[in-house]
Amino acid sequence: MQTNKSFTDRIDWSLAFILFLFFIISLVAISSAQTSGQYLTNFVPRQALFYIISVMMIGVLMYFDPEQYKKMAYYLYGFGILLLILLMIAPDGVGQIAAPVNGAKAWFHTPFVNIQPAEFMKTFYILALAKMISSHHEHYLIKTLKSDFYLLGKIGLCLAIPLGFILLQPDLGTALVFIAITLAVVVVSGISWKIIAPSFGGVAVIGATLLWMTINAQDFLSSAFGLKPYMFERIYTWLDPYSYSESGGYNLIAAMNAIGSGEVFGKGYKGRQVYVPENHTDFIFTVISEDFGFIGASTVIILFFMLIYHLTKITLQFKDTFSTYVCAGIIAMVTFHVFQNIGMTIQLLPITGIPLPFISYGGSSLIGNMLALGIVFSMKFHHKTYMFDKNKNKSSGAMRQSFYCCDCA
Repeated sequence: MQTNKSFTDRIDWSLAFILFLFFIISLVAISSAQTSGQYLTNFVPRQALFYIISVMMIGVLMYFDPEQYKKMAYYLYGFGILLLILLMIAPDGVGQIAAPVNGAKAWFHTPFVNIQPAEFMKTFYILALAKMISSHHEHYLIKTLKSDFYLLGKIGLCLAIPLGFILLQPDLGTALVFIAITLAVVVVSGISWKIIAPSFGGVAVIGATLLWMTINAQDFLSSAFGLKPYMFERIYTWLDPYSYSESGGYNLIAAMNAIGSGEVFGKGYKGRQVYVPENHTDFIFTVISEDFGFIGASTVIILFFMLIYHLTKITLQFKDTFSTYVCAGIIAMVTFHVFQNIGMTIQLLPITGIPLPFISYGGSSLIGNMLALGIVFSMKFHHKTYMFDKNKNKSSGAMRQSFYCCDCA
């Protein structure tokens, strides 16, 4: 007998509850951050509005099934590239639609909200990457090293286009997110490890070489690649922030002091005493740690672990490769954001302009991440499981085996 679950039973309420907890934590943390006196605007209502818009967007996204997302993937990818191109050619300067912020021309400015196209391009890129890989495997049913090299080349081209525009902004933090997404999807793409292992080894060697050159050969990097002085300073302040305490190292020192001062139980809601610039966005984790201590910070990290674990469980349920690759990319995106944002506040990683997902203030960041999870909601909502059932044939007394499909939550 075939059974169909109701509309509400097909919604992933566990994922919805996790996002609700992030909503509460975000509003509490942003509210506390504003007590430092560096803000003239109350960001709490705005963040709540962004969450409301995101929930409405998820409702719309759930209307589409994975096959429709697969058909739209390249169009969305092209639309994202177009936005990045428009951002580059738009007039800049004070009062213009694409004026640089903190040295990066990464936002469209409107009277209501600033829009960062790269935040949406992340999800568009994941969709295009997933379609490219799944279509490749459908065409090349028999895998060879030649076909795997061909696929790797197509992935590299798909990455190079948005990555180039993002580096021109320049926005190194977002560029690293795209690279992390690509590496994760390549791992699960089915490409032979005879190719992946040497490729990853080469990337590691290049990364280590660039880090060494950043410390010991700055003039060469500046002349050869046009790297800006502030890019070098981020490495120096990461390795030795106290030597740059009056300049680039100030934020890192303040962040570590704030986190350490929270100790085990924290100073209580709005009890902070350490001033950290921009602590409602990139450094929101310092607010949580100082207010609620090790307990509060650990709770947030555990909640992120629950989110990533839940997304991984969902991914393992899917039988179609497109949905699997999409979810793998989204997991990589969220994981890298969390690891980089928290890691930079405790000197584990260099400081980049990457917000803490679902908690930091920011319309583009929040809606961009919710766009990705909205697609997960949709894929789970439309997911069908094939079950094996044994039905007794009353007329003959024989056992009849049949497969049937039912919607599951």
